[in-house]
Amino acid sequence: MCELNQKTVPVREAAGAVLCHDITEINPRTGFKGARFRRGHVITDADIDILLDLGKENIYALALGAGQLHEDDAALRLAAAVAGPGTRFVPEPREGKINITAATAGLLSVNVAALERFNLSGQVMCATLHTHTLVAAEARVAGTRAIPLVVDEQDVMEAAEVAAAAGGLVTVTPLRQARAAVIVTGAEVHSGRIEDAFGPVIETKLAALGSGIVSLETCPDDAAVIAAAITAGRGRGADLIIVTGGMSVDPDDVTLAGVRRSGAAIAAYGSAVIPGAMFLTAYFDDGTPVLGVPACGIFHQHTILDLVLPRVLAGERIGRGEIARLGHGGLCLECGECRFPVCPFGKGT
Repeated sequence: MCELNQKTVPVREAAGAVLCHDITEINPRTGFKGARFRRGHVITDADIDILLDLGKENIYALALGAGQLHEDDAALRLAAAVAGPGTRFVPEPREGKINITAATAGLLSVNVAALERFNLSGQVMCATLHTHTLVAAEARVAGTRAIPLVVDEQDVMEAAEVAAAAGGLVTVTPLRQARAAVIVTGAEVHSGRIEDAFGPVIETKLAALGSGIVSLETCPDDAAVIAAAITAGRGRGADLIIVTGGMSVDPDDVTLAGVRRSGAAIAAYGSAVIPGAMFLTAYFDDGTPVLGVPACGIFHQHTILDLVLPRVLAGERIGRGEIARLGHGGLCLECGECRFPVCPFGKGT
């Protein structure tokens, strides 16, 4: 912790000094009452007459020593290191803090491990939204500052190095506009015995993220037919395959076998999320993702698909590790009034 060098300075000699506290102005003529100068303000020659008009003959000021930084200068250095691709900030600290905002709509990613190291490095801090949050352009995603008014420059340098080495603590990636092939499996749907409920659900979720459907097919519970439908969807230009139903343990549930037969390599089958425990991710050699959505996708308003789909559209490859980490926060409370995404679901890491 820096030792503050605080002293009384005559106002006429105060240019360059740093205010220790707010200077209040009360103006009966205009009705204004508030801070005319903020704590941390560096006094300029132009400020001298204003301070005298406010009745200030002397002020308390700070003198920065060697190796010390004012909070505003520290915030500028920290923000430059924290802000990663897809983010920006206005280089004008307010009350010692700088907010970092999304330069574009997209998916926020936070380097959680680096954020923890940053916040352990000294008298500095950074707070962020949860990683994997969908944000609008200009949304505030993080804020950073030095904690004391005067901070050791070494603390700031160490924290900034942590953030810079991580490529920034926060990044925002725009979602691509996918062309999806949707394959709905199940003899009862394919035969027309029951109406397809999956197609509209998937279409709505894709549209909300700026993507669309290029083909929608129903298939019986036949691995060869499912594989052929996947191949046909790719032939129509699909760069995302979503297969629904047939993901459970019944003998008729052959969707997993159909995905394998299509040539996609299974990345993860089974998830640590409820609802969505039978979820599937797979990839073709060219990177085209395949998502297998279990029956819970019909009955629950929000499932693992809502957690994974934005990440896939942001270019993430979702395998066993990513799925396993979803377990922390992956239990939906099934509230009577759903408020997702303003809720704990999917907010673990």
